Amino acid sequence: MNVFINKNIPEAGIVLLREKGINLTINPTENVLSRDEFIKICQENDALLNVGTNNFDEDFFQQCPNLKGIALFSVGFDAVNIASANSRKIPVGNTPDVLSRATSDIAFLLMQSVARKSFYNHKKIINGEWGSFNPLANLGQELYGKTLGIFGLGRIGFEMAQKCKAAFGMNIIYHNRSHNENAENELNAELVDFETLLAKSDVLSVHSNYTEENNELFNKSAFAKMKPSSIFINTARGKFHNEDDLYHALTNNIIWGAGLDVTNPEPMKKDNPLLSLPNCCILPHIGSATYEARSAMAVCAAQNIIALFENKKMPFCVNEEVYF
Repeated sequence: MNVFINKNIPEAGIVLLREKGINLTINPTENVLSRDEFIKICQENDALLNVGTNNFDEDFFQQCPNLKGIALFSVGFDAVNIASANSRKIPVGNTPDVLSRATSDIAFLLMQSVARKSFYNHKKIINGEWGSFNPLANLGQELYGKTLGIFGLGRIGFEMAQKCKAAFGMNIIYHNRSHNENAENELNAELVDFETLLAKSDVLSVHSNYTEENNELFNKSAFAKMKPSSIFINTARGKFHNEDDLYHALTNNIIWGAGLDVTNPEPMKKDNPLLSLPNCCILPHIGSATYEARSAMAVCAAQNIIALFENKKMPFCVNEEVYF
């Protein structure tokens, strides 16, 4: 089987694939391929191990009729038209669980960074603006006993809730399509409707899988229903929030601050006005960027490809219906 990997991945995954005798074509550069280049190479291979945000729409599947499977180097699979994959019996795999801790660490980091305006104060040192001690300057807020609201309390959201409960004794509320009994039993988490989540959260952290129905769900209307002292955190997908509306909320004291590891669009331009705000902390989508998490992701992706090679069900398949 011939497999294309569009960006280099940690060696742990490459070793597993080569041990199985799978023929690999790896993009030797960090350059992003054009869509035409990407499709042309996919047409020449049996399977794809994809890193990054290529769009797997109906047009892609039409142009790559020989493709037998896709292994994503990510948890999210919103870039894949699952209906198109299903109609062709193409399994799609992802890398769940292994990056939950690392991604929740970033959400936890951003929450504290926003609360204490740390990015902004670091810039003041660089700009020679440390100044003398002022009892009324650089004031942040403490998180002890506050309410954490989770939008999408799955694996990553649970890790975030655990950290906040343990570190700050935070109360946990969440909005899901169904109950998370584990969170309710272990963390005394409370399932609430979306309006209540907005109104009661001191910190609102997004951890849901993205779907089109949630596109820019966190917009002017949503921010207006949040507390003026609240913090908005997004480490899921940038499309969950409208950045113009977020800027308006941050500059008009509608919410306290925001921490983003994902942006809309992504990557963010260097002159984006959000980057200049004292109450906004932004990172370049590094949620899974640890040696441990990325190596584990490589192993998961490789295991999905190997299962395809051995005519077995992908162990981390997001569209298991293709096997029935």
